[in-house]
Amino acid sequence: MRSVLLVDDEELLLDATKSFLERFGNMKVQIATSAKEALHLLMNNAFDALVIDYYLPEINGIELLKIIRAKGDTTPVIIFTGVGSENAAIEALNNGADFFLKKGESPSSEFRELVHMINRAVDRRFMGRSLGVAQKILSDTIGFFPDAAYAIDREGIVIAWNQDMTLLTGIDQKDILGKGDGSHSVPFFGAKAPMLTDLIFETDETITKNRYNIIDKEPRTILAWIKYMTKEGKDRVLWMKAMALYDAKGAFVAVVGSVKDITDDFGLELLRQTTLPDKESTPSLPPALAKSGMFDKFLGKAKTIHKEGLRLSFREGKYAEAITLFDRAIESDPTMAYAWHDRGVCQRELGNDEAALRNFDKAVELMPAEEELLFTRAEMLKRIGILRGQKNAIEAAVKAYNSVLAINPNHAEAWNSLGICMKELGKSELSRQYYDRSSDLIQRGNARKKTRNFNTLV
Repeated sequence: MRSVLLVDDEELLLDATKSFLERFGNMKVQIATSAKEALHLLMNNAFDALVIDYYLPEINGIELLKIIRAKGDTTPVIIFTGVGSENAAIEALNNGADFFLKKGESPSSEFRELVHMINRAVDRRFMGRSLGVAQKILSDTIGFFPDAAYAIDREGIVIAWNQDMTLLTGIDQKDILGKGDGSHSVPFFGAKAPMLTDLIFETDETITKNRYNIIDKEPRTILAWIKYMTKEGKDRVLWMKAMALYDAKGAFVAVVGSVKDITDDFGLELLRQTTLPDKESTPSLPPALAKSGMFDKFLGKAKTIHKEGLRLSFREGKYAEAITLFDRAIESDPTMAYAWHDRGVCQRELGNDEAALRNFDKAVELMPAEEELLFTRAEMLKRIGILRGQKNAIEAAVKAYNSVLAINPNHAEAWNSLGICMKELGKSELSRQYYDRSSDLIQRGNARKKTRNFNTLV
C-alpha cells in the first residue's frame, strides 16, 4: 500500500480526494492543510508521493516544492490545482514537480488520473528522471494549457501538441509528433521557417531579422508577434510565447511555445501602426497600443500593476496613490475582482465607506464564492450599520456572514461578527450562541480563515 501526503486548505476537497485515493487507489493518505503542517509531517515521516495544491495559506505550493527539493527530498510531487495557466505548469515542472494536474468540472476523472500519476511517479522513483520521462511529463502537462501550445526538444523534434494547437492549425497530434526540421512552422507560414521556439537562445537582432516584433524578453522567455499570410492571401497576426524548460537537475529539456491569433483583437491595429522591422531597426509596440488597456490585459500587466498598488497600500499606507494603481489595473482588466476589493480597502481606510462598499459589491459580483471578498463586504456592511444606525445594513451584513459560513463553517471571526449583528438587532440569545461558537472554534484550535498572504504577494 502506497503512502501519500495530501496538502490542500480546502477541507471538502481534502476529504473527497483522500476517500477516493484510499478506496480506489489502495493508498494510505495523510492530510495537511498548510505548507507548515506538511513540512512538520515530512520531518518525521516518509511518503511514497506528495500531492500539493498550488494555492496554500502563507506558503504556496511552489514555494513548498522548492523547500522540499532544497532539502534533497526526491519524493515524487504532483501539483494538483485549479490554476490553469502555462506559467503555473512550467513553474511547477521547472522546480522539480513530477506532474501537474488541473482541477476542473469532472472530479471523478481527475481523481482517476491522479491515481495514475501517483503510481507512475512512484514506479519510476528509483529509476531516475530521464530526459524522455521529463518530455513525457511535459506532453501531459501541455494538454492543460489555456491556449494552443506545443513543445520541441533540443533537436527541434515536436514532442507535444495540444488539442487547441490542432484546432488552430488543422494538424492532428498524431501527424506532427516526432517530426523535426521546422515541420511545426509549415501550418503557419506555408513553408519551413523559424518559429519563436527555434529562436529562444538567439540575440534580439536575429529574432528581429526573422520578422518577429519583440514585446518582452527575459532569460528563458520571449514574447513577440509576427505577421503571416494565409493560403487565401489574408494577413493574420500571431502572438507567440517561447519558454525554455529545464528539469530539476538543470538540464535543458525542451522549448514550450504558445500561439494565439490576435488579428481580430488588436492585430490589425498593430499592422496599421507598425512597419515590419528592417536590418537597422528594433521593433517596439506603437504608443497607442502601449497605452491600451486591452494590450495590458493581454500581456498580464494588470496583475503587476495590482501588486504595486498592494505594496503602496499594505506596506506604506499610501492609500490614495494605491487607488490610482488599482484604477489602472481595473482599466486593463475590469474582471480582476481582487483589484476592486483592494481599491475598496483603500477607500475604507480613507474614510469613504460608501465608495468602499461599492467596490466590495463589485468584487463579490465577480467572485461570489470567494471567502475573503465576502467577509470584507460583510464587515463593511456591519460597520456602516452600527455607525449610522442603519438596520437594513446590519441585516444585509447578516446575510453576507451566512454566505461566508456556508463556505467555511470554521470562520471564527464571522461567527463573532454575526453575534455582534444579532446583538444590535436585539436578538441576545442568538447573539450569545454565535459568540460561543466562535470561542469554541478558537479554543479547540479549529478556527480557519482563508486570506491572502500580503507579505508574500508584495
